[in-house]
Amino acid sequence: MAIKEVLMLGNPKLRDESFHVTSFAKELLIIIEDLKDTLLYLQKEKKIGRALAAPQIGHMKKVVYYNCEDKEIIMVNPDIIWTSEETFEVWDSCYSFDVAFFVNITRHKSIKVNYQTIDGKEITQQFNDDLAELFQHEIDHLSGKLATDYLVDVKKIIMRNEWERRYG
Repeated sequence: MAIKEVLMLGNPKLRDESFHVTSFAKELLIIIEDLKDTLLYLQKEKKIGRALAAPQIGHMKKVVYYNCEDKEIIMVNPDIIWTSEETFEVWDSCYSFDVAFFVNITRHKSIKVNYQTIDGKEITQQFNDDLAELFQHEIDHLSGKLATDYLVDVKKIIMRNEWERRYG
């Protein structure tokens, strides 16, 4: 197993732009294995979370790994090509915040993402509601953006135990 340490808020690498994947060989498979092993460990340890972006574990490549309810999605070089005008507010947290607090932000209700599979096949897929929010969050990591960047009201930060008490 290759469980990696998650880079935490304040680490300057989280603000760097990730590199486009150009080789669909061993290096990509190692990144995906590290993402999978780390996410599954974090889900068990933190009891929350559905996805992880490669930069969060120090791989500066455009790769997102999703695993929830036995469904797996691997996005290589994802690009949001369309967003709905309709938005919604969501409480968002992050493994790079140690899931210690949540921020209330606005996200698009629907998005279309163009991405490649692990063998380079091009896919365009629409995501709605919670998956739209999730993939906006993860794809933001690839550009050095964090959920805290969308915070417009500092009164809309809440610690995890209070969030669980109210909404969990």
